[in-house]
Amino acid sequence: MAKGLFPRAWVKKSFYFQARISFVRVNYLFLTWLTVLVGSWVFYVQYSAYTELCRGHECKNAICDKYRRGIIDGSACSSLCDKETLYMGRCLSTLPNNQVYTGSWGDHDGIIHCKLGEVVHYELGEEPEPRRETPVFDKPTRGTSVEKFKEMVFNHLKSKLGEQANLASLVSQILSVADGNRDGRVSLPEARSTWALLQMDEVLLGLLLQDRGHTPRLISYCGDLYMTERVPYGPLYGLSLPWPLVSWVPSGLQRSMDQWFTPSWPRKAKISMGLLELVEDIFHGTYGSFLICDLAAAHFGYTDRHELRLTNTQAVVPEEEFRHTMRALKCETDADCIYGADCETSCDLSERRCREEPFRPNLAKACEALKDYLLRGAPSGMREELERQLYACMALKGSAGQMNMEHSLILNNLKALLWKQISHTKDS
Repeated sequence: MAKGLFPRAWVKKSFYFQARISFVRVNYLFLTWLTVLVGSWVFYVQYSAYTELCRGHECKNAICDKYRRGIIDGSACSSLCDKETLYMGRCLSTLPNNQVYTGSWGDHDGIIHCKLGEVVHYELGEEPEPRRETPVFDKPTRGTSVEKFKEMVFNHLKSKLGEQANLASLVSQILSVADGNRDGRVSLPEARSTWALLQMDEVLLGLLLQDRGHTPRLISYCGDLYMTERVPYGPLYGLSLPWPLVSWVPSGLQRSMDQWFTPSWPRKAKISMGLLELVEDIFHGTYGSFLICDLAAAHFGYTDRHELRLTNTQAVVPEEEFRHTMRALKCETDADCIYGADCETSCDLSERRCREEPFRPNLAKACEALKDYLLRGAPSGMREELERQLYACMALKGSAGQMNMEHSLILNNLKALLWKQISHTKDS
């Protein structure tokens, strides 16, 4: 009887074992299929995002087509389109219509910027509509003299910067840049490229500030494609966390983490001096006053010699343009009177219009941005005085023009304190 039961029990165990193997195989196949499916979807999303954002070949084709047709010209055109010695490298674009790439041109390493026409979205399977391009190369028109072009540039600068005594010298500087092939004259295609560049505030402000070393130098251009020198280190400080972690990390902890990976304190002091000098130079500078409307660390970088560079000039606006914009704004509360990220005025409730006076000067916002950066690792002998001066600086209110003496005093005291600490070091 026992002998008859043994095969039956063995068969049951064998069947159960085979069933378990089949179940594991099914699970394994399902998980493999699910992994492939999810992986394919992630790859498709990433590839779609990349192809949407990174359209450097379209930029080059559009620019070179206009160059070969004689519409535009510039210092980079021949290298980009004929000799192919200006190369686009890694894609850095964050917006489809604003292409940004690393680039190289001979001995120069830089960043290439190029504008594209409006990007038209379409559903999968549909034929894409033609890209709608903005007609940026229609001025100056054929027959325009150099004197007329100079007048066009002068009036454009005046509309952006207001009445300034040095506009004529700025026009001459721009015409020198416009002469891309250095033959002593500005051709119509070169003038069209220059005019297109001047319509972009970031290029105009870069030209205004590059003489003082605050912005990356313009290396070359062709149409509205242009290349600036590369700033090797950026942002000024901070960590870029993966997006799933951003909402989980408390803001206090993130602020502390932002300061973990920064240079030594003397080098931080030198970089901070660069920001204070930028604030000083754009306060009643050569071409008027400017406001920094976004002092985020991401808009700044520094060189191998720890010299500060403003890498995103879109954060800066001429005060004349700011005042004009605020005068036109209607408001119900002060919250309606904000320009950019942090340029604020107050609301005149009687007229329901924004006032034009900035609420805080550049210096107060710069000190707020530098507070944690400078206090972390500061020498113990000067930390208390540094903290006192930074808080006095952050307390400044009103426009810099209303408090000339106090603004200058705080700025000079802070620069003197930092310079005293680093003047004897190799980092100075």
